[in-house]
Amino acid sequence: MKRILVDDIKKLPVVQAFIESGNKNLGAMGYTEHSFRHAGLVSSIASNILERLDYPSRDCELVAIAGYLHDIGNAITRYNHGQSGAYLGMKILQDLGMSWEEIALIMGAIGNHEEEYGQPVNNIAAALILADKSDVHSSRVRNPDVANFDIHDRVNFAAKHSFLRVDSPERTVTLELKIDTQVSGVMEYFEIFLTRMVMCRRAAAALDSSFSLVINETKLL
Repeated sequence: MKRILVDDIKKLPVVQAFIESGNKNLGAMGYTEHSFRHAGLVSSIASNILERLDYPSRDCELVAIAGYLHDIGNAITRYNHGQSGAYLGMKILQDLGMSWEEIALIMGAIGNHEEEYGQPVNNIAAALILADKSDVHSSRVRNPDVANFDIHDRVNFAAKHSFLRVDSPERTVTLELKIDTQVSGVMEYFEIFLTRMVMCRRAAAALDSSFSLVINETKLL
């Protein structure tokens, strides 16, 4: 079986088309940006998490692939896009000649990254969850009319800086946010993201680590 790398995935026209189409679909529905920027960032952060926690280099590469592909299901529909994305990813990776064992790991990760039902079923899934849920930033808001922001727009627009810090010796994963409280209060962040933070805590625990949330230099979790 071929040893597929994330750079192989990024070059594929089918992957490029699905990410671009999915991002356009979500834009038409009023959702935040899910473009190549998001795919690339999640891929990089997820790989960095496993690397810093001393997981095998191949796991780091597999989660980079899962991170890049995790939202391609949006090319079909937002609803259950994790599950549809897992099937699409399976076909793409099968055509490249990846082993079924590695495909299964990536499918499990992609299929479990949504907060409605996702679970950190393996190391790849856990790192993907943490990386995906940490991408909160004002640049992702696509609604040009500030006066008509909903709570999701406000919270994302208020986030001026986000960083996922991994402390290898302490085995801690900390999401550090800087929020403009003139735009959105900290309580609004919790109102829409509490489920995500619980998911992140479970994901960190699956990696034998603990999860913390720091907003405006104050530790909240």
